[in-house]
Amino acid sequence: MNGTTAIAGVGITELSRASGRTVLDLATEACRSAVEDAGVDAGSVDGIVSFMVGNDSVPTQAVATTLALPALRYAVDLQLGGQAPCFAVSLAASAVATGQARSVLVYRAMNGRSGARVGGMEFPGPGGQYRYPLGYSAYLMYVAMFGQRFLHETGQGTADLAAVAAAQRRYAEHNERAVKRKPFDLDAYLASPMVVDPFRADDCTTEVDGACAVLVTSLAEARDGRHRPAVIAAAGYRAGPRPGLDIGDHLSWDDYTRNYTSFLRDELYGRAGISSEDVTFAEIYDCFTSTVLMGMEGLGFCERGGSGAMVAAGATALDGRLPTNTNGGLLAEGYLHGMNTVVEAALQVQGRGGVRQVPRPEVGVVTSGALMDGSAMVLTRDR
Repeated sequence: MNGTTAIAGVGITELSRASGRTVLDLATEACRSAVEDAGVDAGSVDGIVSFMVGNDSVPTQAVATTLALPALRYAVDLQLGGQAPCFAVSLAASAVATGQARSVLVYRAMNGRSGARVGGMEFPGPGGQYRYPLGYSAYLMYVAMFGQRFLHETGQGTADLAAVAAAQRRYAEHNERAVKRKPFDLDAYLASPMVVDPFRADDCTTEVDGACAVLVTSLAEARDGRHRPAVIAAAGYRAGPRPGLDIGDHLSWDDYTRNYTSFLRDELYGRAGISSEDVTFAEIYDCFTSTVLMGMEGLGFCERGGSGAMVAAGATALDGRLPTNTNGGLLAEGYLHGMNTVVEAALQVQGRGGVRQVPRPEVGVVTSGALMDGSAMVLTRDR
């Protein structure tokens, strides 16, 4: 599939604290918008891929029904969280490249604030019997454990987390979709309440209601669409050894200071025929600030322990050497489980970033996931 498929269009609903709509309605709007945005024949869409945690979304066949698709040849429902978006897009691209489908929608829809909230969600499974009796039950606790160890081992600290939150909020100021747009400085950050050490409120993702989608098709078909294609140059999923008995289990993981990006990097760059030096912008999964720092180091954008200083020096700003999380990220735009991170990357490659448009959108890296397993993708500008 490398270089033969592309994201042709994107769709995203309003992001809110209370949509007052069904998840099916949100999913349908986002998918219909992605098809219209691509400018392809709606009748050519014959595949849908999505993901959910528990029952917080709607299945692909339901969305195919509300879209009135004439035929469905490829349908995948993943029971995954933030590690899914790039993986889901790669499945869609593989289906197109192998002739299993002509055009495939990939969406994420959720009432993540007014409905099932990920911040308080427990993850039942075989590992729960070891976590829950200790009160160790929520996902932010798990990521905080990794974050705390990562900061300790790399010699970083509170100021480095704050640098990420502040840098992304500066992008969000210019993003009309973003839920959090008010800028802040270090003093304001330090005054915000501690949630789970080392995370304060501004280190945590913003739960929202909403949906977004992308349309994946062949590069040739995307070239006939409305926008310049965002070419899928490479994609992959990777889990390290002993990734857990269930979605909340990480008790057998060896090194809390590294996540899947360290394992996936060489494969990803090798498939795309690039190195970290070739990447011109990045959209890194940011359910919490520490995952941005871990991802930057895991993807080889800086030396170990140097990610916070890199952000603080302005390298991830629009005029920096590696603009990063240009929509404000999940921290500020809103948490659509990382699918909106993919949307932002596609818009940037297509040159549709508006006032947030990166000056060199030729090669973008997108990641999905926080801890043991995750996926990533390289999008490149066509011609």
